[in-house]
Amino acid sequence: MEFSWDIIVSLGLVVLAHSIGYVFVMKKRAKSIDGRHVVVTGGSSGIGVCLAIECVTKGAHVTIIARDEKRLKAAVDQLELVRQRADQKIQYRSLDIGGDYEEVARVLADTEETVGPIYALFNCAGMAICGVFEEVSVRDVHKLMNVNFFGSYNCTRHVLPKMKRAREGIIVITSSQAAMFGIYGYGPYAASKYALRAMAETIAMESREHGVSVTLALPCDTNTPGFEEEEKSKPRETKIISGGGGLLKPEDMAKAILQDALKGNFISTVGAESWLITMLGGGLLPWDGFFTNLLHALVIGPLRLVGYGLHKYFNSIIRKCAKEDRAGDKVGSK
Repeated sequence: MEFSWDIIVSLGLVVLAHSIGYVFVMKKRAKSIDGRHVVVTGGSSGIGVCLAIECVTKGAHVTIIARDEKRLKAAVDQLELVRQRADQKIQYRSLDIGGDYEEVARVLADTEETVGPIYALFNCAGMAICGVFEEVSVRDVHKLMNVNFFGSYNCTRHVLPKMKRAREGIIVITSSQAAMFGIYGYGPYAASKYALRAMAETIAMESREHGVSVTLALPCDTNTPGFEEEEKSKPRETKIISGGGGLLKPEDMAKAILQDALKGNFISTVGAESWLITMLGGGLLPWDGFFTNLLHALVIGPLRLVGYGLHKYFNSIIRKCAKEDRAGDKVGSK
């Protein structure tokens, strides 16, 4: 993609805005999870297990939840390697969190009996099935919603009222950059991630006065087992559109999520490209800090040109692929 000068200037303004924001906005004091009970769903691999490792190193009692018991046991072995003290509790539960709510609530209550009240919930379980909208089966769409949305909903629904009564707690909802704008081949997947974004915004507004902080994590493409599966179902157009940003290490995303969650930041992203897309696609997101919002107000106008350029670029990719497909069909019919 060839960048015009207006795009380059706009990107420069973004970098300048956040550099100034870092100087003028005082850094929040991070909360401590030492000795507190932390639950991580999707904790057997990817960002989830990396987050669990970070929490253990900070002295938390950690429960990881996923479906595959073999992977869970392997993940617990990793957590044991970074244990900080002998009385630190590390455990797992094999559970389909997108299934029956009563069963999810029962299992979470059981973890509280053995470890103590859940202070922080990191919703990291998720999956991706890609494809042109009408070609993704109805069964797969329901599967996406059960894992991505209802998995986070069920766990959050259990812990939220308890956190409100205790007037403390941290909830992290892991969505995606796909929740910022729809991309070719991501239809049902993006819908499930948009739902998580809306849920996080709502819960944050409802819970702030009760001492509960909510963080919306918006990772870009991350080098995880889930991403490997995602690549198998991506249309060619989707691979080209999403392939330019490279792959993030799950360890880096996990560290950023934990840092933002402990500081009570609502948004958690990594990298300039993710910041740009989040700014363009999330105009009403509750960004933290007056100066941050003031600087956004100064640069969001010029950045609309970047958004216009991105859409033109993506549409050119789709047209090119369609033209190549038509040419291939003609050759095949001869």
